[in-house]
Amino acid sequence: MSIVRLRGVSKTFRSGETDLTVLRGIDLELAQGEIVSVSGSSGSGKSTLLNLIGGLDRPSGGEVYAFDYAVHSLNEADLTGFRARRLGFVFQFHFLLKDFTAVENVMLPAFMIGVPRREATARAERLLAEVGLSGRLHHYPSQLSGGERQRAALARALINEPGLLLADEPTGNLDAENSARVESVLLDVVRAHGTTLVIVTHDERLSRLGDRRLHLDRGLLVEP
Repeated sequence: MSIVRLRGVSKTFRSGETDLTVLRGIDLELAQGEIVSVSGSSGSGKSTLLNLIGGLDRPSGGEVYAFDYAVHSLNEADLTGFRARRLGFVFQFHFLLKDFTAVENVMLPAFMIGVPRREATARAERLLAEVGLSGRLHHYPSQLSGGERQRAALARALINEPGLLLADEPTGNLDAENSARVESVLLDVVRAHGTTLVIVTHDERLSRLGDRRLHLDRGLLVEP
């Protein structure tokens, strides 16, 4: 079953007097539980593609559907609800709040959509255990290693049990050892939860670990 569908999606940015088209008529379907990697050169539109799927940006043309939402036409209030309840995001930088402990950072998105504090805390503790941080619940970001911070960010992205996780260079800021650990945890956890995952990465090894590889070339998606 397809949970994401892109139909003829294009994106053009205006720079002064020049139009720069980074995506050209993209068609894409993502199945439930599928793990898909997207590679491409710098500036090829990889992050733009994720932003369009996640409703962080709007296409210049075409349509984006996710679950029961026509993402391309949602107003801001509906987009906020869609992202909070159906999506998880993991970025190259963890964006953990420095004055909150690991468990507080992870529980926050659930608490913000009305999940009772006790349940939100229990969910956060379970997820942190899944990513190997059960002994670091009450540590602050400054007390965690780079790989631990990124694993905490993964747990936070999954706290509201999203059907779709979007990861933009999730290991791009880590050394080889921590990259391998985060990659392994990321894939194991999303498979355990049946979550659809789209990973933008320049890491050739990571791009081969999913179910399908895609490559952006001159604004078009191709399968290498």
